[in-house]
Amino acid sequence: MPDTTPNYSNYPDAYSQEDIQAILNLAIANHPTDEPLSRQQLWEIAAELDISNSMIQAAEKNWLDQKAIDHQRSAFNLVRRQKFQRKLTKYAIVNTFFVAFNFVLVGTLSWSLYILLFWGLGVALSGWKAYQSSGEEYERAFQRWSFQNEVKQTVATVWTKVQQVWQA
Repeated sequence: MPDTTPNYSNYPDAYSQEDIQAILNLAIANHPTDEPLSRQQLWEIAAELDISNSMIQAAEKNWLDQKAIDHQRSAFNLVRRQKFQRKLTKYAIVNTFFVAFNFVLVGTLSWSLYILLFWGLGVALSGWKAYQSSGEEYERAFQRWSFQNEVKQTVATVWTKVQQVWQA
């Protein structure tokens, strides 16, 4: 019968912060239950690891902030892709008409190909931009979109309060 006892001599005596984080991430990911941990349990785990309340609170706030930004980025990407899909649909409809019209009039494709190609170049560049989700230009576009949404939200809030004052 083979020996199934683990050989602990291969294990290191100490782990780096990154190693500990990776091991704990794997352990939590492989945890057999699908039930989420409560916030209280998070704080208890942090206390067992000797992580101060202020550090866990700051980490939790950073995580929530990052999660909100990720949600905004997802919404931004969805808006960009929907705009591109509308452009692509418009391009397909109009150019189908032009190609058919050109073919019916002349019996061959001539002038409609120029429209198809030049407009197609613009649509292709729009598609590249819509599906690009990194880089300086993307960040500027995201910041601009985020700012515009904040302004819209502020105006909507002010307008709602003005309407409530008028109704009172």
